[in-house]
Amino acid sequence: MSDQCLFCGIVAGEVPHTKVSEDETTYAFMDVNPASDGHLLVIPKRHSVDLLEIPPGNLTAVTLTEQRIARTVIEELGAVEVNLLNCCGADVWQTVFHFHLHVVPRYVDKAKDRLVLPWQPRVPGSTGTIAALGSRLLAALD
Repeated sequence: MSDQCLFCGIVAGEVPHTKVSEDETTYAFMDVNPASDGHLLVIPKRHSVDLLEIPPGNLTAVTLTEQRIARTVIEELGAVEVNLLNCCGADVWQTVFHFHLHVVPRYVDKAKDRLVLPWQPRVPGSTGTIAALGSRLLAALD
């Protein structure tokens, strides 16, 4: 664990928070700056800076915990769906450098749901660029 990490401090019980779930590998707690009612974070107990650094076993554990919590959020809070979000790097909004996944419940009632998309998912991209980047990634991953 990192002495400078807010989330490591949460796991250690040194930072006030509202715990939602804990097991041997993962820890989940409510987000203090929620995008919607019930917005929470799932983290590995072992410090990893981001998606590129987290060991595969911890990533799997966090993802499975997130799935279990997402189902519970829908059942218990009346959310209609959830967004799952990870930011990997300061330029893409990562503000705490301890790997974490956001579980953001979504509601029909917008008084409970303040999340809006920062991009337009139905605006098509360049087919040439998509094909070129896809081919490049295919070759690199093969």
